[in-house]
Amino acid sequence: MSEKNDKSEKEQNLDTPEKKSKELNVEEKLKETEDKLLRSLAEIENQRRRFEKEIKDAFEFGSFNFAKESLAILDNLERAKNAIKNDEILKLNKDLDKFLDNISIIEKDLISIFEKNRIIKIESKGKKFDPNFHQAMVEIEDNKSEIGTIIQEIQSGYMFGDRLLRPALVGVTKKKSSKNEEINDKKGKN
Repeated sequence: MSEKNDKSEKEQNLDTPEKKSKELNVEEKLKETEDKLLRSLAEIENQRRRFEKEIKDAFEFGSFNFAKESLAILDNLERAKNAIKNDEILKLNKDLDKFLDNISIIEKDLISIFEKNRIIKIESKGKKFDPNFHQAMVEIEDNKSEIGTIIQEIQSGYMFGDRLLRPALVGVTKKKSSKNEEINDKKGKN
């Protein structure tokens, strides 16, 4: 019996410092494994969110390039209508108005299709110039309007949902220079 008691005492003595050390190592390993697991779960969740966003964007904006290229059709219809209206020979044709009406119907149908697909024209004329939606092509001297006001639309701009599909090409007002300023400028250059 004394042998058993000796072993028990030895085991108790051994258990105390070494067993505690082993328990700490096991606890540390458990915490480390738990930390790795939580990080992996967080990474998987982030990846899932990224994939969902990419899928959503693909559905919403997958046709962005097609929409951008389709604007050329609308531009060409408008140019054709203006060219026909300004052609002296065609003005004499009695069926000109019917032909222009048919082009207008096609143009309205195309605009309707664009609007159903969230392609909206940017209204520019009379608005303040905004570089996020407009591209200034010409500065026009005008003292009647506030500086930076759009008074000419060269090409219409369009939005695709909340994204800019194409900026409007516009003419923007600038202050008219007086004759005295022009003379002073010329003297300064000489």
